[in-house]
Amino acid sequence: MPTDTPRTVLVTGASSGFGALTVRALADAGHTVHAGIRQPAGRNAPAVAGLDRYAAEHGVSLHAVELDVQSQDSADAAVARVLAAEGRLDVVVHNAGHMFTGPAEAFTPEQLAELYDVNVLGAQRVNRAALPHLRERGEGLLVWIGSSSTRGGCPPFLAPYFAAKAAMDALAVSYAAELIRFGIDTAIVVPGAFTSGTRHFAHAGAPADTGRAAAYDERYGGLLAGLDQRLAALVPPEADVAEVAEAVVRLVDLPAGARPLRTHVDPSRDGSEVVSVVADRIRADFFRRAGLDDLLTAGSSL
Repeated sequence: MPTDTPRTVLVTGASSGFGALTVRALADAGHTVHAGIRQPAGRNAPAVAGLDRYAAEHGVSLHAVELDVQSQDSADAAVARVLAAEGRLDVVVHNAGHMFTGPAEAFTPEQLAELYDVNVLGAQRVNRAALPHLRERGEGLLVWIGSSSTRGGCPPFLAPYFAAKAAMDALAVSYAAELIRFGIDTAIVVPGAFTSGTRHFAHAGAPADTGRAAAYDERYGGLLAGLDQRLAALVPPEADVAEVAEAVVRLVDLPAGARPLRTHVDPSRDGSEVVSVVADRIRADFFRRAGLDDLLTAGSSL
């Protein structure tokens, strides 16, 4: 159902997975959506063509915008293009991310830095591009697509991805308190291990140090080869990855100041929601003890 208050939204990493689903769901809800896509005229040209077809067939406001979150110049230019086209920006959805699978020891420090650069520093670059406009207007919303691994079940051989997602979550929580007095909301969406509908595992990177990886294969090779199947077995057959996009739409459509800090979408129920309730409550209690009550997002604790 289209919203009565359409907003202008920029979504990072929108060529596939959660991002591709989210931009379509937001556009269907009546919002003006700019889908941030890296190399739109190159390897992601088919994704851009798909967006253009969807917009034409459904009569929605959905546009591709070139955005490489690993470049500050690209982030600045993408936000500038959105502002030039629409005159405003209301919502930023931090979705861009990448996954590595393999033994932690077999990844070089440079590989971990690369993943951190996409999943964490990428969000920081986009924030630095977008927040001056949002702060000047005194309103806005940052949506962060996190991971239940930050506080829930944490299977092995995904350490670089999990570490980056945990860092992103910590950054989002800090931003929540630092932006609330500017009228800018923060919402963290916490998906579980959706093993279908995103191709995260199919597109995952591998360790550069193949010699060390081989040492682990001797004892863990079968486990690693079947890790996605093990996780898939925990997901109910009726689970739909589109639920993540729908959660983002609900958050965007909520009134300012009424959005919860954390929204879990975890059909596998890996325990993240249970731990988050405790952790977020402790943070809220600490803020109250320190006299920082006004920095708490709505629903910071249950």
